[in-house]
Amino acid sequence: MRRRPELPFDLDNPDLNVVAEAFDPAEADSAVLARSPRLRPAEKAVLRHHLVLPASSVDRARELLAQDGWELRVVEAGDPVRLHALRVQLITALSCAQERSRMAGLAQRLDARRGGMGLLADLKV
Repeated sequence: MRRRPELPFDLDNPDLNVVAEAFDPAEADSAVLARSPRLRPAEKAVLRHHLVLPASSVDRARELLAQDGWELRVVEAGDPVRLHALRVQLITALSCAQERSRMAGLAQRLDARRGGMGLLADLKV
């Protein structure tokens, strides 16, 4: 099987579509991936976590997440602030579980709430 050449990944690509979502913390990441027929496991996708943080914690969260390649974007300003943490990566059940744990730790550390996660992929590629 021949792999397509990897292109730069644009988080603002209008062709990105949600291919899986999970808002139940009890649902296993492997189950989330298994119920997503549009996810292509051998290709990179955007992992998006939904977070709600106190306004005073946003800069610290951005700093901590940037160390690991995450981009933090405001969805709804205010206090608290609704945000998306975004990162491009190969998606596996293990990577999703690791990042869910990371976001839970961040939420606990910064008095925030983690609302769930989504996976986005360009289905036109």
